Amino acid sequence: MKLVRIHIGRPQRLAALLLLCFFGECLWVIHHQELSTVDYRYARCGREMWERPSLLAGYFTTCGNLNGDGTFAYRAAGLPLTLERAVLLSVDHFRAPADRLYPGGSLNGSTWEARHELASVVYLIHLPFVFFGLWLGGGLWWVARRLFGNEGGFFALALYCFCPAVVSMAVTPNNDVLAMWGLYGVIYTAIGVAHAMQGPRRKWRPRIALLTLALGLTAAAHLLAAIFGFVAAIAFTMYLAEYRRSSAMQVLILAAVGALAIVFAFYGFRLPAFSYVFTGGAARFWFSLAGVSRFVTDVSNLPIMIASAIAILAYALHRPSRYFGNTAPLLVLLALAPLVTTQIVSAPWVWALPFLFTFLGGVFSDVLESRQRKLFIVITGGIVAAQALECILALALIAG
Repeated sequence: MKLVRIHIGRPQRLAALLLLCFFGECLWVIHHQELSTVDYRYARCGREMWERPSLLAGYFTTCGNLNGDGTFAYRAAGLPLTLERAVLLSVDHFRAPADRLYPGGSLNGSTWEARHELASVVYLIHLPFVFFGLWLGGGLWWVARRLFGNEGGFFALALYCFCPAVVSMAVTPNNDVLAMWGLYGVIYTAIGVAHAMQGPRRKWRPRIALLTLALGLTAAAHLLAAIFGFVAAIAFTMYLAEYRRSSAMQVLILAAVGALAIVFAFYGFRLPAFSYVFTGGAARFWFSLAGVSRFVTDVSNLPIMIASAIAILAYALHRPSRYFGNTAPLLVLLALAPLVTTQIVSAPWVWALPFLFTFLGGVFSDVLESRQRKLFIVITGGIVAAQALECILALALIAG
């Protein structure tokens, strides 16, 4: 069997350094946070999903105010605590006997009381979301570098790592950071599938499996994000797979069926709970620029907004910048930004941020190849430095 060779060169080390900075920011915020009632609700509900015999009991009682919210974030928040308790019980019978941990066969109070006994409980609840934030950052760098080269990839990743909104989402249990991660993966994996269809069939299968997994996990976080990603995947795949459109459509249908199976698994393979996906109203939406307005007017995002203004101007005036690699994330950004959910509390404008950074990385990589390269090197460096400073100054507010 031929093993995959992984080359770790200077670009990979620099990208790892940026992600390490992002990880450090998240750890600093988590260290200065206290366990909140929101943390408790996610952890309690997640533990009930993993540990109770019936998923329905936890999802519709403890987490009865979800109003159609996905199960992914609850399972992510509860899994570390469930695993920790299982390990501690098996090693030294932590807080034995077991009926003291779960009086009456339930989980009443165990997660909330653990905050007094386990200094690491706040990290256990929050670190899964930091992990997905890091994973998305790595995926963003990989996509941008493949499309735009090292300069575009590093610029996109630097803005991502020093964006206060991203850090804020990564240090709080929520489904939005998971939807952001999944939606970006769905769209660019679909684009990868369309490109792979121009080659041998043996290269299709890994990408199709990855697309199915990404779509299923996205749907488990937010149904609207999955629907949006699926529609975008159809549009981009039909555009790119010009001579294999029938095969591409079959692949997308297969991925959708597989995604439903994944969501079914998240509901414990129980049809009554699974039916809530279609009746909870998670996909209801309307249009509003309120979220975008908050992001634009936040002074900590000023360098990003300056970069966005420059990129839009360059995209309009610089003809070489208007190609599919730059246009695709711009279209997704423009479509996502005004969306608001009407049934559940979520932030679709946050899902658009990775596409914004991809667009900025692409346009800036183009202008860095122009005659004004020296000027734009100074501008690019100044934007990254200013955004890093703004993000560091905003960490205390995020932790508060």
